Amino acid sequence: MNTTNSSAHLAASYLESPQKQPYVSHQPNSDGHIAYSDDEHFMWQTLLERQAKQIPNRACSAYLDGLTKLQLPTTQIPQLATIDDVLQATTGWQTAAVPALISFGKFFKLLSQRRFPVATFIRRMDDMDYIEEPDIFHEIVGHCPLLTHPAFAAFNETYGKLGLNASKEERWFLARLYWFTIEFGLVGHATKDRKIYGGGILSSPSETLYALSDTPEHRAFDLLDVLRTPYRIDHIQPIYYVIDELDTLFDIVDSDIMGVVKQAMSLGLFEPTYARDANC
Repeated sequence: MNTTNSSAHLAASYLESPQKQPYVSHQPNSDGHIAYSDDEHFMWQTLLERQAKQIPNRACSAYLDGLTKLQLPTTQIPQLATIDDVLQATTGWQTAAVPALISFGKFFKLLSQRRFPVATFIRRMDDMDYIEEPDIFHEIVGHCPLLTHPAFAAFNETYGKLGLNASKEERWFLARLYWFTIEFGLVGHATKDRKIYGGGILSSPSETLYALSDTPEHRAFDLLDVLRTPYRIDHIQPIYYVIDELDTLFDIVDSDIMGVVKQAMSLGLFEPTYARDANC
């Protein structure tokens, strides 16, 4: 099993295992600079080298274009200001340094302000292949390249605005929309053309391989179905939803998302495709 995710942003009630040493985010100095250790820089380099071998033929073209624009350093963790320069110039977004876990409210507020939350720590060696918390590698490599794309950026902003005004129960249904698009979404219905745009996949070397294989189930994107599909944060995904093209995110933004949320709440969730414990 190998996956990473941003569910900590979406599930404020998540508690870390007591057997595991918690991650602590780095705080920037007065100049906004964050100091990382040599070991942390080495982890960044190792992760980037591993994923660089996987994504060229599997990530969608918009992601690869965004990766080129960001020009991420290969031997050290980038400073958020350098990421912000590119995002501001392309879609008007910027990053926001946060701890590993933030509340629903803060997550939605940041997105509504075109500020993408980035946890300022990187995984340890013993979490190389699996980390439930969203670290800086996940956020920068998984998501920031696509924040240079207008449809991806617009989806995140709209999602944040909807979440701010949603009830607690509505937010749990909205979480499934984010999970099956921004985190674990695929694009291109024809198998030969199918690519990855979800950051939870793109920041995980083994899930990058797995997601496009014949093992998981690939479903055509349907908003009502997505909102009714349970998922687990601690398990490689058995189901991926596929949109036609990245601009389909514009169509989702223009739809009556909250109306469909209410419909999903009335109908209830589908039966999970895995053990019932720890599902969302």
